[in-house]
Amino acid sequence: MLDFVRNNRRLMLLLLLVLVFPSFVFFGVESYSRFMDSSHDAAKVGGRAITQQEVDNVLREQSERMRQVLGAAYDPRQFEGPEARKAVLDQLILQRVVADEVNREHLTVSNERLYEAIIAIPAIAQLPKKADGTVEDKAYIELLASQGMTPEQFDARMRFDLATQQLGQSIGATAFMPKSLLDRLIAARDQQREVQPLLLKAADYAAKVTADDAALKAYYDKHRQAFSVPEQAKVEYLVLSADALAAGISITPEQLKSYYDSNIARFRTDEQRRASHILIAASKDAPAAERQAAKDKATRLLEELRKHPDTFADVARKQSQDPGSAEKGGDLGFMGRGALVKPFEDAMYALQPNQLSDVVETDYGYHIIKVTEIKPSQTRPLEAVKTELEAELRKQLAAKQFTEQADAFGNTVYEQADSLKPAADKFKLTIQTADNVTRAPNPALGANNPLNNEKVLTALFSDDAIKNKRNTEAIQVGPETLVAGRVVEYRPASVRPFDAVRDQVRAQYVAEQAAELARKDGEAQLAKLKQSGSADGFGAAVTVSRQQPAGLAPKAVEAVMRADASKLPAMVGVDLGAQGYAIYRIAKVSQPAQANPAQRQADAQQLSQLAGQSELEAFFESLKARSDVEVLKPAAPAESQPAG
Repeated sequence: MLDFVRNNRRLMLLLLLVLVFPSFVFFGVESYSRFMDSSHDAAKVGGRAITQQEVDNVLREQSERMRQVLGAAYDPRQFEGPEARKAVLDQLILQRVVADEVNREHLTVSNERLYEAIIAIPAIAQLPKKADGTVEDKAYIELLASQGMTPEQFDARMRFDLATQQLGQSIGATAFMPKSLLDRLIAARDQQREVQPLLLKAADYAAKVTADDAALKAYYDKHRQAFSVPEQAKVEYLVLSADALAAGISITPEQLKSYYDSNIARFRTDEQRRASHILIAASKDAPAAERQAAKDKATRLLEELRKHPDTFADVARKQSQDPGSAEKGGDLGFMGRGALVKPFEDAMYALQPNQLSDVVETDYGYHIIKVTEIKPSQTRPLEAVKTELEAELRKQLAAKQFTEQADAFGNTVYEQADSLKPAADKFKLTIQTADNVTRAPNPALGANNPLNNEKVLTALFSDDAIKNKRNTEAIQVGPETLVAGRVVEYRPASVRPFDAVRDQVRAQYVAEQAAELARKDGEAQLAKLKQSGSADGFGAAVTVSRQQPAGLAPKAVEAVMRADASKLPAMVGVDLGAQGYAIYRIAKVSQPAQANPAQRQADAQQLSQLAGQSELEAFFESLKARSDVEVLKPAAPAESQPAG
């Protein structure tokens, strides 16, 4: 709406970074290096350093995450260069100042809000449940342990993150959109104008342009850079990567069998049982009389069910006090061992299908259990997982081999810097070549080509590589990929001679002059038409609005909608550059019927959100302004280091 995304790219980049680099994630970026040499600090907030290494780590981890998500569509260049580094540094600074504000204001959240947020996390919501519907403790602890956290650590992090969110939400909620302003914004967006176009095409004026040699030579001299050839190089390069190493690794049947045996637990499905239950609730702290009454009721229900076992589901719907399963006839779904409290589990695993248990006592009350289906334990055979295991084992061996060879590769290209052949022979790599390589990435090579990597290009066009034709150092362009290159031939930047580009000079000169003639003629005609108000020469009328441009260029739509239409017909001229000049005759202004209440509410909500975002941005800037923020190296690229 209102072209917000198109006209606020910097803000949208910040919002993207908030999503890509949040602290409120289950697998987030945590802990900052505070004891590094200050020469490696990128910024300081309140005297605490944000290091260049932190910026590098965030870029590297998010680059790898996006590579896994996008696959072949992944473009590593979006995580390279000063802009990407500055965006990450800005976000890290913002996280610090917001965290400081949360601490200063002693913001926190209730235990109930914390619990709601934790169980809403998909990875946790999918964990096995107890009979009362809460998450099974063992599975929860194991999941957190796999991420290197205890429940106490995770609770503290979540509590702090929720408090941080609370701060931003409270500021954003202060924005207010007056009804009068909302009406004006919607009216401006939806207003329609009926216009007639008069186009003066630049091409129609080309024949009037005098393009003699003197004019062309003067144009060439003034625009010499437009006819220059950038510096170029013919290069050789080697790529040592785990992916390439994997292709040359053979897996023997013995290796595969050994790997299968050591991972067999992954392919084993333990026995699972599907059970239904009826719960007569009585907490363990309830008075003895209350628990006895619940037990007596469960006993009576069991006696009736033994007489009429086919009524179990109906009885569960009417009598069970477990809100999670009662409406499903008591069905708890399939469960394995460890998913339920021990008395319940022991009773369930003692039953056969369609057999009823005795009354089972737990801390939650008294249960009647019925097993409805049993899935026996199964193990997928080696043949069924052979392809998956071969790829996995090959990848692991390749990663190990890459780690073992990385230092040696870096040392070889560095120590024998006059040629890449020694490294190619030693590591059985193919020397690849490319010509017409420039300092700027070439999309034709593909996003994943190492010659589109900024660090590789910087190294190739360094003085040492150009003048001495020495190998570059081994440069890491991915988590398990090293590249070393060498300039074979270098061609400095040059300006092509006039005679070689005469036709190109003539085409550009004529196009510019024709557009200028169209503009001058258009402005003259516009002045006359404003006086006469005539509609002669104009084309058929079209209806234009900000949301429906009717084929008009964005510049033309903006001019038409901004033109003073208090007196009709109104005229407005638009310089379309190389396309020429356009005059638009505005004959009618209308307002469409008022949007339905639902649409109006959606508009109001969206505009309020934009206003809230503006308030939040202003608040963040005020936090930075009153915080002790010192940017030391705003966008310094990471220094590439030799692999050995």
